[in-house]
Formats: sequence, structure tokens, C-alpha cells
Amino acid sequence: MNRIKQLRLARGLSLDELSDAMGGIVTKQALSKYELGASKPSAPVLNQLARALNVKAMELWASPPLEIKFLGYRKRVSLPQRWQESFEANLSQTLEERLKLQDYCYSNVSFDLPVHAYGVQNEPEAEKAAESLREKWKLGVDPVSDLTAVLEDHLVHVLELAGPENFDGISALVMDKHGKARAAAVVSRKGCPGERQRLNLAHELGHLVLKPAKKVDEEKAAFRFAAAFLAPRPCIEREIGTHRTRIRLEELLILKRRFGLSIQALLRRLLDLGTIGDSQYRWWFMFLSKMNWRRDEPEPLIPETATWLKQAVHRCFAEGFITAEEGGRILGEKLEAETGPGMLRRRAFLKLPLEERRKILEAQAEKLQKHYEQGDEWRATEADDFE
Repeated sequence: MNRIKQLRLARGLSLDELSDAMGGIVTKQALSKYELGASKPSAPVLNQLARALNVKAMELWASPPLEIKFLGYRKRVSLPQRWQESFEANLSQTLEERLKLQDYCYSNVSFDLPVHAYGVQNEPEAEKAAESLREKWKLGVDPVSDLTAVLEDHLVHVLELAGPENFDGISALVMDKHGKARAAAVVSRKGCPGERQRLNLAHELGHLVLKPAKKVDEEKAAFRFAAAFLAPRPCIEREIGTHRTRIRLEELLILKRRFGLSIQALLRRLLDLGTIGDSQYRWWFMFLSKMNWRRDEPEPLIPETATWLKQAVHRCFAEGFITAEEGGRILGEKLEAETGPGMLRRRAFLKLPLEERRKILEAQAEKLQKHYEQGDEWRATEADDFE
């Protein structure tokens, strides 16, 4: 996609709206030609265009440093084409920004998601994949109390974005120019209750790690993976039993909070594990329909909150990698600029040529070495404090 078009769509602007935002100095026809590569804007128009899109002029022509691969929307879901284009452009821009922050502050953290590493020939094999990933990430067999935190710890970016009612979520891979995966993203529709959000995120995680055979229904396999990841078999059998002839609503509500799953997802999980039979499963769904709880269940859970982006922005800002203006734009809130002497010295240091910075650091290291060689106070402190 042309860079100008991608940025325009990411901002949710039509050609007419972009023309208006530029003060009408160019028509929508001229803007269309820029997007098609049929003509190029003059320098004054380029600067005005950059201001309207809230980017630097050079970003309008720079090739994206990363490729974003979307793993598709839920099958049998029809979404407006214009909404999809705008949504994907916005998500691409968001992930580009996040990868810059990731490179600045988290270059020592490796991306260890096994992308499409688990081949599955049937739905039960998706359960084994969930067990393998939990083992790889050292999660044990207890419920995942904060799925968002677990994902963010492994450079799987978690986002909530607005969308139509029939949009649940999507997953994406962030690839470098060599085709290597650098990060991933899982997206859930904004406004979902916590139990729906968690299942959406785990479902999209399934799409990232599973490699289903052609005969396998991808959506069902991803759902089986998600349920097994959030509610492992050993924990289910320990807390519910291996076979139940009857289960009460009060117990299901407790389990809903325990596993962070909806009643409907829990019932399906119990059916898949053979804990309850078909007749009991059907009875419960008829009951839920009768109570009008299929869409809005009782005792909805609070959605999880992603913290990676805010922490990364403040860290990068504190280290002088980004400005207050850049950080504020990314977070959508004003960042107060720090003006203390330490911050000013650090920013001045970062602006120096690399060779000059190395000389300063070497001189400081030499000074510290002499300090430790000549004085013995630090040895006394070490001996006194840690005997």
C-alpha cells in the first residue's frame, strides 16, 4: 500500500477530509494521484501534507522498515472493505511505532513465540499445542491470572481496537526485511467483557502458533487451543472432577472468575474433556438462552489492561530516545517534559557523535577504576554489610 494512503487510512480520513485538513491547497484528485504514484507533491504541499497526517515529511516517502502480516479475520464474518483497510493501516502504523520502542529499550529481550510451530491434524492436537506452549513459557498448570501480562512479557503486543459487533479479533506478525519475525500482535474488540477479551486473545494466539492441516477447521482448533491454554486439563480435573452428572450455576460462576472464561466457554471445555455429556451440555445452553444470557452473561469480568506501551514510552522518554511530543502522540496524552540537569546532560550526551561518546565513557570508566584501586572504603562496606 502506498505510504501516503496507509497514513491517511490510519488516521481514518477520506481524500476529501485530508484535502480539508490541508486547508484545501490541493484537491482530492491531486491527492489520489500522489497515492497512485502518478505525480509528486511540491515541497510546500509535502510539508502541509505531513502536518495534516501528523508525521515528518520524510516519512511520507520512506519505505516501511517492517512487513505486517495479518492472519485473517474469523471465517464466515463479513466486514466492510473500507473499515478493513482503515483498521489494517492503523494497526500497521501502531505496530511500527511499537517496534521502534521495542528496539530502543528491549533489544535484550528475545522474541520466543513458536510461530506456526505446532502442526495439528485434529482438534485434540490443538490441546497438546497449548500444553507445549505453557511448558515453554513455564506457566505450570494453574489458570493464567493475567493473560495480557504473559503475552506482553513475550513481545506479543496486546491491543484493544474499536470495531463492528461481528468483529472479535485478529492476529498479526511483524517481520523484518529478511522475513524474520520480530514480534506479534493479538487484537480484541474494544468494549468486550473480560471473559470474552481473554478468550479472543488466546484464540488469536492459537492462530499464531498453530499450523492446522487442510482438513482441520482453523477456528475450532484455535478455540480448543485457547480453552486449553486458559483452563488446563490437570487444573480442571483437580477442581471440577473427571466426570460430573450435575453442576450448579453457582459453581459455574465461581469457575468463571477462577479461569477468566465465560460460562459458555467453560461448558464447552467440560464437554471436550468428557467431564459432562451431550445431554447436560444441551440443557445448559437451553437454560442460558431462556435467561437471555447467551449474549450478556451474569457477573461479567473486568477487562485486562495492557501496560507495555505506557511503560515503554516513559522508559524511552526518560532515556532520551523520544521527545515529550513523540511520547504524547503515541499515548494520546500529554507528557510533561523533564528539565532537570541530569536529563539535559543526558540528552546533550546522546546528541554527540558516537566516537566522542565512546571517549567520554572510556574516560569515566578509567576514573572509576582508579577510584576503586586507590580506596578501600568499598571493601569495608562489602565485608561489613554481607558477612
